[in-house]
Amino acid sequence: MLIDTHAHLQDKSLLPEVEAVIQRALVAGVETIVCPGYDLESSRQAVNLAQLYPGVYATVGIHPHDADTLDEKAMAELHRLAGERKVVAVGEIGLDYYRDLTPRDLQKKAFIAQINLAREINKPIVIHDRDAHQDVMDIVKQEKAGRNQGIMHCYSGSLPLAIDYMKQGFYISFAGPLTYKNNRKTAEVAATIPLDRVLVETDCPYLTPEPLRGKRNEPAYVVHTATFLAQLRKKSLEETAYLTTRNARAVYRIKG
Repeated sequence: MLIDTHAHLQDKSLLPEVEAVIQRALVAGVETIVCPGYDLESSRQAVNLAQLYPGVYATVGIHPHDADTLDEKAMAELHRLAGERKVVAVGEIGLDYYRDLTPRDLQKKAFIAQINLAREINKPIVIHDRDAHQDVMDIVKQEKAGRNQGIMHCYSGSLPLAIDYMKQGFYISFAGPLTYKNNRKTAEVAATIPLDRVLVETDCPYLTPEPLRGKRNEPAYVVHTATFLAQLRKKSLEETAYLTTRNARAVYRIKG
Protein backbone atom coordinates (compact mmCIF):
# COMPACT_ATOMS: atom_id res chain seq x y z
CA MET A 1 0.00 0.00 0.00
CA LEU A 2 1.18 3.51 -0.88
CA ILE A 3 0.63 7.02 0.45
CA ASP A 4 0.27 9.92 -1.98
CA THR A 5 1.87 12.59 0.17
CA HIS A 6 0.70 15.57 -1.92
CA ALA A 7 -2.54 15.53 -3.95
CA HIS A 8 -4.79 18.53 -4.61
CA LEU A 9 -8.12 16.70 -4.39
CA GLN A 10 -9.89 20.06 -4.00
CA ASP A 11 -8.79 21.15 -7.49
CA LYS A 12 -11.75 21.98 -9.71
CA SER A 13 -10.77 19.19 -12.13
CA LEU A 14 -10.88 16.52 -9.38
CA LEU A 15 -13.40 17.69 -6.79
CA PRO A 16 -16.58 16.92 -8.80
CA GLU A 17 -15.61 13.24 -8.93
CA VAL A 18 -13.55 13.02 -5.76
CA GLU A 19 -15.24 9.85 -4.49
CA ALA A 20 -14.40 8.04 -7.73
CA VAL A 21 -10.85 9.41 -7.61
CA ILE A 22 -10.37 8.09 -4.07
CA GLN A 23 -11.85 4.73 -5.03
CA ARG A 24 -9.52 4.38 -8.04
CA ALA A 25 -6.62 5.17 -5.72
CA LEU A 26 -7.66 2.41 -3.33
CA VAL A 27 -7.95 -0.08 -6.18
CA ALA A 28 -4.41 0.90 -7.27
CA GLY A 29 -3.10 0.32 -3.74
CA VAL A 30 -3.00 3.93 -2.54
CA GLU A 31 -4.52 3.72 0.94
CA THR A 32 -3.86 7.26 2.16
CA ILE A 33 -3.89 10.68 0.45
CA VAL A 34 -2.61 13.94 1.92
CA CYS A 35 -4.44 16.94 0.46
CA PRO A 36 -2.47 20.21 0.83
CA GLY A 37 -3.93 23.69 0.99
CA TYR A 38 -2.38 26.58 -0.94
CA ASP A 39 -4.64 29.46 0.17
CA LEU A 40 -7.37 29.85 2.77
CA GLU A 41 -10.20 28.49 0.63
CA SER A 42 -8.27 25.44 -0.56
CA SER A 43 -7.10 24.84 3.02
CA ARG A 44 -10.74 24.85 4.19
CA GLN A 45 -11.62 22.43 1.38
CA ALA A 46 -8.72 20.14 2.32
CA VAL A 47 -9.90 20.04 5.93
CA ASN A 48 -13.46 19.26 4.82
CA LEU A 49 -12.29 16.42 2.57
CA ALA A 50 -10.16 14.97 5.37
CA GLN A 51 -13.15 14.97 7.69
CA LEU A 52 -15.37 13.35 5.07
CA TYR A 53 -13.09 10.53 3.90
CA PRO A 54 -11.22 8.13 6.23
CA GLY A 55 -8.09 7.82 4.09
CA VAL A 56 -7.65 11.55 3.45
CA TYR A 57 -5.57 13.95 5.55
CA ALA A 58 -5.02 17.69 5.12
CA THR A 59 -2.33 20.32 5.33
CA VAL A 60 -3.12 24.03 5.52
CA GLY A 61 -1.05 26.92 4.26
CA ILE A 62 -0.56 29.88 1.95
CA HIS A 63 1.45 29.23 -1.23
CA PRO A 64 4.08 31.84 -2.19
CA HIS A 65 1.89 32.91 -5.13
CA ASP A 66 -0.64 34.18 -2.57
CA ALA A 67 1.81 35.40 0.06
CA ASP A 68 0.39 38.93 -0.15
CA THR A 69 -2.92 37.65 1.27
CA LEU A 70 -1.41 36.56 4.60
CA ASP A 71 -2.55 39.46 6.75
CA GLU A 72 -3.38 39.27 10.47
CA LYS A 73 -6.93 38.04 9.83
CA ALA A 74 -5.77 35.34 7.41
CA MET A 75 -3.10 34.22 9.87
CA ALA A 76 -5.71 33.81 12.59
CA GLU A 77 -7.87 31.71 10.27
CA LEU A 78 -4.88 29.60 9.27
CA HIS A 79 -4.07 29.02 12.93
CA ARG A 80 -7.66 27.85 13.53
CA LEU A 81 -7.59 25.52 10.53
CA ALA A 82 -4.22 24.08 11.58
CA GLY A 83 -5.81 22.83 14.78
CA GLU A 84 -8.61 20.94 13.04
CA ARG A 85 -8.87 17.17 13.16
CA LYS A 86 -6.67 15.31 10.62
CA VAL A 87 -4.56 18.35 9.74
CA VAL A 88 -1.05 16.89 9.67
CA ALA A 89 1.18 19.80 8.56
CA VAL A 90 1.49 23.44 7.59
CA GLY A 91 1.90 23.79 3.83
CA GLU A 92 2.38 24.17 1.11
CA ILE A 93 4.57 27.15 1.92
CA GLY A 94 7.85 28.45 0.59
CA LEU A 95 9.25 30.55 -2.24
CA ASP A 96 8.59 30.61 -5.99
CA TYR A 97 10.94 32.72 -8.09
CA TYR A 98 9.93 31.04 -11.37
CA ARG A 99 6.64 32.89 -11.73
CA ASP A 100 7.34 35.64 -9.18
CA LEU A 101 3.62 36.38 -8.80
CA THR A 102 4.21 38.04 -5.42
CA PRO A 103 7.14 40.30 -4.44
CA ARG A 104 9.97 38.24 -2.99
CA ASP A 105 10.10 40.14 0.29
CA LEU A 106 6.43 39.28 0.90
CA GLN A 107 7.06 35.65 -0.03
CA LYS A 108 9.84 35.47 2.55
CA LYS A 109 7.73 37.17 5.20
CA ALA A 110 4.82 34.74 4.67
CA PHE A 111 7.18 31.75 4.62
CA ILE A 112 8.75 32.70 7.95
CA ALA A 113 5.37 33.48 9.55
CA GLN A 114 4.08 30.02 8.64
CA ILE A 115 7.26 28.31 9.83
CA ASN A 116 6.63 30.02 13.16
CA LEU A 117 3.02 28.79 13.14
CA ALA A 118 4.19 25.21 12.58
CA ARG A 119 6.68 25.55 15.42
CA GLU A 120 3.97 26.90 17.71
CA ILE A 121 1.59 24.01 17.06
CA ASN A 122 4.35 21.38 16.80
CA LYS A 123 3.62 20.20 13.25
CA PRO A 124 5.89 19.60 10.25
CA ILE A 125 5.96 21.86 7.18
CA VAL A 126 5.60 21.16 3.47
CA ILE A 127 7.90 23.35 1.38
CA HIS A 128 7.37 24.52 -2.19
CA ASP A 129 10.70 25.64 -3.70
CA ARG A 130 10.86 26.67 -7.34
CA ASP A 131 14.01 28.40 -8.57
CA ALA A 132 14.64 29.73 -5.05
CA HIS A 133 16.97 27.06 -3.68
CA GLN A 134 19.46 29.27 -1.84
CA ASP A 135 16.90 31.59 -0.24
CA VAL A 136 14.75 28.66 0.91
CA MET A 137 17.75 26.94 2.49
CA ASP A 138 18.90 30.18 4.12
CA ILE A 139 15.47 30.64 5.74
CA VAL A 140 15.26 26.97 6.76
CA LYS A 141 18.58 27.28 8.58
CA GLN A 142 17.90 30.73 10.00
CA GLU A 143 14.50 29.69 11.39
CA LYS A 144 15.52 26.13 12.30
CA ALA A 145 12.51 25.11 10.23
CA GLY A 146 13.26 21.40 10.40
CA ARG A 147 12.85 21.27 14.18
CA ASN A 148 9.46 19.56 13.77
CA GLN A 149 10.58 17.89 10.53
CA GLY A 150 9.10 18.56 7.12
CA ILE A 151 8.93 17.68 3.44
CA MET A 152 10.64 19.14 0.39
CA HIS A 153 7.69 18.71 -1.95
CA CYS A 154 8.26 17.77 -5.62
CA TYR A 155 12.00 17.98 -5.16
CA SER A 156 13.97 19.58 -8.02
CA GLY A 157 17.26 20.53 -6.40
CA SER A 158 20.71 18.98 -6.44
CA LEU A 159 22.04 15.98 -4.52
CA PRO A 160 24.21 18.09 -2.15
CA LEU A 161 21.20 20.31 -1.40
CA ALA A 162 19.03 17.26 -0.66
CA ILE A 163 21.68 15.97 1.76
CA ASP A 164 21.74 19.36 3.48
CA TYR A 165 17.94 19.32 3.81
CA MET A 166 18.02 15.86 5.35
CA LYS A 167 20.55 17.12 7.89
CA GLN A 168 18.02 19.84 8.77
CA GLY A 169 15.31 17.21 9.42
CA PHE A 170 13.53 17.04 6.07
CA TYR A 171 12.21 14.24 3.88
CA ILE A 172 12.58 14.44 0.09
CA SER A 173 9.44 13.85 -1.98
CA PHE A 174 9.41 12.88 -5.65
CA ALA A 175 6.55 13.43 -8.09
CA GLY A 176 5.92 12.56 -11.74
CA PRO A 177 8.94 14.47 -13.11
CA LEU A 178 11.16 11.77 -11.60
CA THR A 179 9.95 9.52 -14.44
CA TYR A 180 10.73 11.99 -17.25
CA LYS A 181 13.62 11.01 -19.54
CA ASN A 182 15.36 14.39 -19.39
CA ASN A 183 15.29 14.63 -15.58
CA ARG A 184 18.64 13.00 -14.81
CA LYS A 185 19.47 15.32 -11.90
CA THR A 186 16.34 14.33 -9.97
CA ALA A 187 16.88 10.66 -10.80
CA GLU A 188 20.41 10.92 -9.37
CA VAL A 189 19.03 12.30 -6.12
CA ALA A 190 16.32 9.61 -5.89
CA ALA A 191 18.85 6.86 -6.62
CA THR A 192 21.33 8.03 -4.00
CA ILE A 193 19.75 9.46 -0.84
CA PRO A 194 18.84 7.15 2.07
CA LEU A 195 15.55 5.37 1.50
CA ASP A 196 14.40 6.25 5.00
CA ARG A 197 13.96 9.86 3.86
CA VAL A 198 12.19 9.28 0.51
CA LEU A 199 8.52 9.99 -0.22
CA VAL A 200 6.35 9.78 -3.34
CA GLU A 201 3.55 12.09 -4.44
CA THR A 202 1.50 13.08 -7.46
CA ASP A 203 0.97 16.84 -6.98
CA CYS A 204 -2.18 16.07 -8.95
CA PRO A 205 -3.81 17.22 -11.11
CA TYR A 206 -0.36 18.32 -12.36
CA LEU A 207 2.88 16.52 -13.28
CA THR A 208 1.44 13.23 -14.50
CA PRO A 209 4.14 10.52 -14.56
CA GLU A 210 5.16 8.43 -17.53
CA PRO A 211 3.61 6.51 -19.22
CA LEU A 212 0.45 8.61 -18.69
CA ARG A 213 2.05 12.02 -19.26
CA GLY A 214 -0.42 14.36 -20.96
CA LYS A 215 -3.42 13.09 -18.99
CA ARG A 216 -4.82 14.71 -15.88
CA ASN A 217 -2.99 13.34 -12.86
CA GLU A 218 -4.67 11.67 -9.87
CA PRO A 219 -3.54 9.74 -6.75
CA ALA A 220 -3.80 6.29 -8.36
CA TYR A 221 -0.95 7.28 -10.66
CA VAL A 222 1.57 7.62 -7.82
CA VAL A 223 2.14 3.89 -8.40
CA HIS A 224 4.05 4.78 -11.58
CA THR A 225 6.41 7.09 -9.71
CA ALA A 226 6.92 4.47 -7.00
CA THR A 227 7.62 1.83 -9.66
CA PHE A 228 10.23 4.05 -11.30
CA LEU A 229 11.81 4.73 -7.91
CA ALA A 230 11.91 0.99 -7.19
CA GLN A 231 13.72 0.36 -10.47
CA LEU A 232 16.23 3.13 -9.71
CA ARG A 233 16.95 1.63 -6.30
CA LYS A 234 16.92 -1.98 -7.55
CA LYS A 235 14.18 -2.80 -5.05
CA SER A 236 10.80 -4.44 -5.45
CA LEU A 237 7.74 -2.24 -5.68
CA GLU A 238 6.45 -3.90 -2.49
CA GLU A 239 9.54 -2.95 -0.50
CA THR A 240 9.56 0.58 -1.94
CA ALA A 241 5.88 1.01 -1.09
CA TYR A 242 6.51 -0.25 2.45
CA LEU A 243 9.43 2.12 3.01
CA THR A 244 7.86 5.26 1.51
CA THR A 245 4.61 4.60 3.40
CA ARG A 246 6.52 4.15 6.65
CA ASN A 247 8.34 7.43 6.00
CA ALA A 248 5.13 9.30 5.21
CA ARG A 249 3.47 8.03 8.38
CA ALA A 250 6.52 9.11 10.39
CA VAL A 251 6.77 12.67 9.10
CA TYR A 252 3.01 13.32 9.07
CA ARG A 253 2.51 11.37 12.35
CA ILE A 254 -0.26 9.28 10.83
CA LYS A 255 -0.86 6.13 12.82
CA GLY A 256 -0.98 2.91 10.83
